[in-house]
Amino acid sequence: MSGRPTRPTFLEGAAVALALSLAGGAAQVLLGVLLLSSRVLPLTVALVGLGYLLYLLHRAGHRAGRVSALLTWFIATAGTLVIAPGLMPPAQLMLLWAVRALYLQRGPLAALADLGLFGLGLGAALWAAAASGSLALALWCFFLVQALFPSIPSARRGRADHAAGTGDRFECAERSAVASLRRLARTP
Repeated sequence: MSGRPTRPTFLEGAAVALALSLAGGAAQVLLGVLLLSSRVLPLTVALVGLGYLLYLLHRAGHRAGRVSALLTWFIATAGTLVIAPGLMPPAQLMLLWAVRALYLQRGPLAALADLGLFGLGLGAALWAAAASGSLALALWCFFLVQALFPSIPSARRGRADHAAGTGDRFECAERSAVASLRRLARTP
């Protein structure tokens, strides 16, 4: 393995969806037994959100800002748990969308398309929750829709793809300009 990040696939996303939905269902039952409080759902959503955040940061491929993103997530999540635990699901959606838009999407149109995918996933999760009453099934539906995010046309590609010249025209022109400046700098 070359160590370079590759573009996520739908199958990988489906596996993540399965893992997060099973973990979320198990966490809900375990926290319900341990806490016996109204904070079970917000804590479960926060834990699942943390799992997806770690997955996104791992798939991002570059290290810049990972600690800041994680710290921002922790502060926002802790604040939401203390101030308004009922707002945990929408808070997690916005935090996770922001991380995915910043780290894995290119440009405002891709970020908007990604936001639409989050909305579609939310609709699927609400439908599943209303039809079954199961948090695990709602999480499965939500994250299965999220597995489609690599298909957004301008999703970031791994460095190997860019090195192979499959980036957009601007990046190609930028690489050419940088190479020209390097050649000029070496010329006596």
